[in-house]
Amino acid sequence: MNDPSAFLHSLGQTLAVMALYPEGHPSRERTIDGAYEALDGLIGANGRPSFTFLDGEVVYGRDHLRDLKDWDWGNRLAGVGIERLEIERKVSRDEFEGFLQEIYARVMQTVVATGENRQMRSLGIRFGPVGLTGQPQETTGAPTPAPLNVLLGEEVETLEWLQAETQSQGAIPLLEAEAVVRSLSVAMHGHQHMVLPLLYLKEFDQYTTTHSLNVSVLAMALAENVGCGKKEVRGFGVAGLLHDIGKIRIPIDVLTKPGKLSDGEWVMIRRHPVEGARMIMKSDDGLDLAAVVAYEHHLMLDGGGYPARHYAHTTTFASQLVHICDVFDALRTNRPYRDAWDIEKVFAYLLERAGVEFDSILVARFIEMMRRTKMQLGAVTEDLPRAADEAAETTA
Repeated sequence: MNDPSAFLHSLGQTLAVMALYPEGHPSRERTIDGAYEALDGLIGANGRPSFTFLDGEVVYGRDHLRDLKDWDWGNRLAGVGIERLEIERKVSRDEFEGFLQEIYARVMQTVVATGENRQMRSLGIRFGPVGLTGQPQETTGAPTPAPLNVLLGEEVETLEWLQAETQSQGAIPLLEAEAVVRSLSVAMHGHQHMVLPLLYLKEFDQYTTTHSLNVSVLAMALAENVGCGKKEVRGFGVAGLLHDIGKIRIPIDVLTKPGKLSDGEWVMIRRHPVEGARMIMKSDDGLDLAAVVAYEHHLMLDGGGYPARHYAHTTTFASQLVHICDVFDALRTNRPYRDAWDIEKVFAYLLERAGVEFDSILVARFIEMMRRTKMQLGAVTEDLPRAADEAAETTA
C-alpha cells in the first residue's frame, strides 16, 4: 500500500487507540503494526515522503490531499507545533513506535523523558513547524534562535519552485505561498525581540526571489507595527511575496541589463503589475488582496507611477504599505545599473517623497520601526542561504 491518505488515517487511529490502551495491549500493538505497514509501503513508493498540515489543508509533498481538508488530526497536530512530518529513511518498528510516543505526548500535553527527547533526534522521522526543517523543539526552556540558512533555505527553494510552477501552469499554488509566509513569520518571531531575516543580493539573477522574500518580511513587520491583526498581517505577507510575480514573464537578460533599457524593454517592465495581477486572479479566490497589491504597488499617492490610471482612484492601504517596503528593499540592494544605497540615504528619499509618492504616516512608522529593529542578513548561495553572522541594528 502506498496511499498517503490511508497512512494518515491509520496514524490518527493509532493515536486515538494509544489514548485508550496501555503500552503492550494487543489492540494497541495491532494498530501500531497497521500504521507501520502503511508507512513502510509509502516509503517504498517515495523514498522521503513528507506531509504538511497548514490552515486545515494537508499536503503530501506538493500535492493537496483534498479528501483530508479540515482533517481533525491535522489541525490537532498543527495546534501543538507539528506542521510538518518528514520521513528521512526507512525506519524500524521500534523507531516508529518511539515516534508515535513523542507525537502522542505532544498532542496530549504530557511530559516525555529527557532521554526519549534526545533519542527522537535519530529516529528517522523529523517533525516541527513549517520552515524549521522539521527539527523537534524542546518542551521547556527558551528557544534558541536558528541561523538564517536554517530559517530561509527551504523558503528560497519553495519560492523558486512556486515561480517555476506559475510560469509553466499559469496559476499560483496558494498553499505554498502561505507556507512560505508562515515560515518567514516564524523566523521573525523566533527571538526575544522581533528580527527581520533579510537576504542580500549576491547574483543579479537572484533578485526577484530575494526581493520578494524581503518585501514579504518587511510588509508583515510594518503591518504588525501599525496594529493589523494576525490574519491581515499574513495577508500582507502573501501580497508582498507575490507583488512582483509578473516579472517571471520578463526575460532574465532584460531584468539584469546593466545599461539603459530600450522602449520595448520598458514596455515589458511596466506591464509586470498587470501580468502579475492577472496570474494571481486566475489562481485562487483567496488571493484577491495580493492581486490588487500586484497591480497597484508601483502607483504613487499623487496619481503617478504605472500602470497608467484611466480614472482617479485611491490605492489600497495594503498597496501603499507594500510600496514603501518594495522601494526600501530595491534601493538598499545592488542592481546591475547602480550600487546599493546607504540605509540613511534610503530613509531620506522616503521622507522626501512622503505625501507625494508614499503615505506620510506609513513612512514615519516604517523608519521608526527600522531604526529599532535588528536585521539578520544572509546571502543566497548556490546551495542554500548562508548566514552572514551579523545582526546589525539599523540605527543611525
